[in-house]
Amino acid sequence: MKLSISHVTQYEYENPVTDSVNEIRLTPCTNERQSCYQQAIWIEPNASLFSYEDYFGNRVHAFSVNDPHRRLTIRTQMTVVTNAAPEPEAQAAVLRGNPQGEGWEWLKGEEAQNRFAEFLLPTEYANVTPSVERFADSVTAERPAFDEKQISVLEWLSALSAKIRGDFVYDPEATTVKTKAAELIENKRGVCQDFAHLMIACCRARRVPARYVSGYHFVGDLQGGAADFEQASHAWVEAYVPRLGWCCFDPTNETPVGERYVKLGHGRDYKDIVPVKGVYRGNGGQTLKVTVDVRKEED
Repeated sequence: MKLSISHVTQYEYENPVTDSVNEIRLTPCTNERQSCYQQAIWIEPNASLFSYEDYFGNRVHAFSVNDPHRRLTIRTQMTVVTNAAPEPEAQAAVLRGNPQGEGWEWLKGEEAQNRFAEFLLPTEYANVTPSVERFADSVTAERPAFDEKQISVLEWLSALSAKIRGDFVYDPEATTVKTKAAELIENKRGVCQDFAHLMIACCRARRVPARYVSGYHFVGDLQGGAADFEQASHAWVEAYVPRLGWCCFDPTNETPVGERYVKLGHGRDYKDIVPVKGVYRGNGGQTLKVTVDVRKEED
């Protein structure tokens, strides 16, 4: 699927500000699931962009606006071609003939612990608390006890994602950008960011490497129009399955992560992959407006 994406972030300041230093992570990656064919970035007031890759391989653009200004606008326009989700039959074929517990045993080993250390340790948003442990246990509650020989890593991850979708209500007013995984369990309501953090925390409780993914989910054509900010900007999870590698799971939507998803980048949790962040010198309040438009283009 060929998608055209426009993302506009605008800050309005009550009083003039200076020395605004910013980082943006708004460049789609190119991998086996998608290809970014072009991207343009405009900054108002005009500023030079410095580009680099962060520790996780995400493309970052940094810039500074030193002169006094009361508005800062960041516009990005990109074209991305995406691929369909992997077929479950193909994934099953790769795992066929291997004992159910083989993947779990490998994840316990030193190689996995060293290779994926940063995606196994608890983080601020995805901390492993007693309530998170209990939720992870409840994924296989129909069994007398969690038995690694009875369920594969892939099956457990799919069941975990489905349980989060079923147990929690999507409610944009229920949480904030600072909500932690354990708070979602208490509130029973949240958004895609919260669902992703809970899944990551549960994965880490079971020693399954997991990372937070930031990107876009195209649903505009399914709703008769273009996607707005709440619909288009999205978060999901990548978890590592032995023999398969990093696999995508969306604990918010039942559809497989495929051609309707555009990945911007990944990190340990939201803090590693904030789309726009920065600091400035000044006082007074500010207002933020974000608009995202995702459209399907004809090939």
